Amino acid sequence: MQLETDHNYSTSHNDIDVDRLKYHPEFSSQEADVILASKDAKVYFRVPSFTLRTTSGFFQTMFSLPQSDTSPPNIIYLDEDADILECLLRMLCGFAFPDIVSHDTLESLAYAAEKYDMAGPLSLIRMYIMTTTLSDPIRLYAIACRHGWIQEAKELSRRTLSMNIYDQTHRSTLRALSSDAMLNLFVLHRSRKDELEKALNSPPFVSGGASTCIECHHPIVDYTWKLLKGKMLAEMDKRPLGDTILDEGLSSWPEAISCWKATCPNQPCRRLLFDRSETIRVIKNCIKELKDTV
Repeated sequence: MQLETDHNYSTSHNDIDVDRLKYHPEFSSQEADVILASKDAKVYFRVPSFTLRTTSGFFQTMFSLPQSDTSPPNIIYLDEDADILECLLRMLCGFAFPDIVSHDTLESLAYAAEKYDMAGPLSLIRMYIMTTTLSDPIRLYAIACRHGWIQEAKELSRRTLSMNIYDQTHRSTLRALSSDAMLNLFVLHRSRKDELEKALNSPPFVSGGASTCIECHHPIVDYTWKLLKGKMLAEMDKRPLGDTILDEGLSSWPEAISCWKATCPNQPCRRLLFDRSETIRVIKNCIKELKDTV
């Protein structure tokens, strides 16, 4: 049996005693007429051809070709290792599958499911990436982009906002993205800083330069606000989600404390220049309104 395809696999006929092979215990039924072998040929899986034909476009095409009537059944050697093949077949056959504990495993499963045109496992993986506890949203975003899962890619791009994607530790992961996916992610992160800067330079904030006290109209050089604004924008480079600004920054940063203590330089007035709670509220609203997905 031969099939013109880009996928790597091979078949074997009667030169192997199939009864002596090491089968996975949940894929060992004698009634199954197809044997799938893992890459290292250490574990074999007996699966009904009907299941493969009806759930995989790849195997549907394979089994539509003329078949020789051989007994025992053919062995099909695939290029996935035993763990990947087991999880994929569990999804395909409706069995419970174990937690996917690494990004590499998730990527390999998604790749194999797409390669063999298995819509069922792909749908499960698509849902899984939104609920998994795997910790790197950039790699999950890469999987979603690679498979054209637009809504999942948007949500996962939001999760990257807690990361500094300019950090050297993420370079290898970012290289796995397509040019468009990478550019969209960088634009999202940079635009949040730029848009916040624009908002902080617009009313009701003072954009810079000299202003006057609203109580006594004494001239004021608002340097404390300038320093706090610079600190907030620097923080947005490191963590564009902006939560550290609101949760800790505006209450504990030296720049924030100086700003809340700043008073009118006119001795008879000494009015506080900033309403702390109102200023924090407006900053919070500015961050909330920033675009948060690609």
